[in-house]
Amino acid sequence: MSNTLYDTLIAPHAQSDAPFLMLDDGSTLTYAGFVARVAQLAHVLHDHGVEAGDRVVVQAPKLADAIALYGATIQTGAIYLPLNTAYTQSEVSYFVGDAAPSLVICDAGTLDEMTRTCGDTPVLTLASDGSGSLSTAADAAPTTFTTVDRGPDDLAALLYTSGTTGRSKGAMLSHKNLLSNAQSLTDLWQITDQDRLIHALPIFHTHGLFVAMNTSLLAGAQVRFMAAFNVDTIIAELPASTMLMGVPTFYTRLLGDERLTRDVVANMRLFVSGSAPLLAETHTAFQDRTDHRILERYGMTETNMITSNPFDGERVAGTVGYPLPGTEVEITENGTPVAAGEIGMIEVRGDNVFQGYWNMPEKTAEELRESGFFITGDLGVKSSDGRISIVGRQKDLIISGGYNIYPKEIEDVINDVDGVVESAVFGVPHPDFGESVLAAIVLQNTALTGAEIAAQVEPDLARFKHPRRYIVVDALPRNTMGKVQKNVLRDEYSA
Repeated sequence: MSNTLYDTLIAPHAQSDAPFLMLDDGSTLTYAGFVARVAQLAHVLHDHGVEAGDRVVVQAPKLADAIALYGATIQTGAIYLPLNTAYTQSEVSYFVGDAAPSLVICDAGTLDEMTRTCGDTPVLTLASDGSGSLSTAADAAPTTFTTVDRGPDDLAALLYTSGTTGRSKGAMLSHKNLLSNAQSLTDLWQITDQDRLIHALPIFHTHGLFVAMNTSLLAGAQVRFMAAFNVDTIIAELPASTMLMGVPTFYTRLLGDERLTRDVVANMRLFVSGSAPLLAETHTAFQDRTDHRILERYGMTETNMITSNPFDGERVAGTVGYPLPGTEVEITENGTPVAAGEIGMIEVRGDNVFQGYWNMPEKTAEELRESGFFITGDLGVKSSDGRISIVGRQKDLIISGGYNIYPKEIEDVINDVDGVVESAVFGVPHPDFGESVLAAIVLQNTALTGAEIAAQVEPDLARFKHPRRYIVVDALPRNTMGKVQKNVLRDEYSA
């Protein structure tokens, strides 16, 4: 098998008339049609001066041409750099300045702003009606392109971290990083050309782009490619589909619809959740309603996927399963492995681990050990049989009066209180203790008071772990992938 993404994921489908992308307008793009479209877009990139190793920045709508553009970028030997469509021009300016792309692709509606932001860098557009300058140029291009030769350690993608603390960092991902992960997941989750995936995730992120699309391409699966998450559309697609990859919010919204029944999901074989922790009660409620246990996995921008609950075997709520084949996971304190059952830093080593941070050698040296282990910043615990559970981010650790307090432990207790939908525990400065514990809570049709919640959690938590205040909010602040933004809560309630 080839060791580059284009040769492994795309080239083998050149003669296949099997359906690949089924789109919102009812049209279908076959695998052969996709390969031809990739080639046409590769010609446009080449004609605009894109060469091997160049960066191509993409902030564009979720369209079939956007996925083909990913393929075209790697076919030309360039580096694909997708940006969150919610980023402002001020934020985009940082990424363009840092990555120094040779070409930028944007939504046709933001062309004027993007042109001002990018200065001398050429800008092409994508539009949902096909009228964008990239698409129209591709329409006239040849349907074959001579693939630029690249090696497994050459970069294929540059993904910027969400940047909740400090500047966003560009994670450099090689062909080997992405391909090894796609192969592991395709094997582990038993994805084949008989599968039909419901794809309602964004494609500027590891989950929607690499986990969902790379595995589908590798297996030759069909993809019901949706512009955005929509409960009505997903429920309509479930009977004809076999897989759904989503974030916890997908599952809570589906559970809120009475049309989600065992009959509707009778053809489904796999529901995957990631990008944010799945509450145990969501796990249980989904199983009770559908007779399916959601498969939770764990990964990050710098490593792709690290662990997964088993396809065959027990999927334990609140855990993220076992390390993927070929991936080593250690729980450490100051770099030394701790015993099973003890909390420590999650470190990971394997072909999936990135090449370092773009233009940040010092930051790379801080987080990527010479041994090859990457320090994730996540705190976890490993059971005696090797199953991993996430305790929280190191930066969310609360130190109060000299005690280490892990927010997730407190959240689990609060979330068990009847009437509490979810909670987020965070620390704010305290003059005596260093930090004080606060809890933001979302309630469901109840007039519960903070005092009543405190009384219910008291028997299960040591005194120093008790939140000093319960703040009722309509919703927890989240990023586009559903992760709770505790930095926003800390900033808002630090006084």
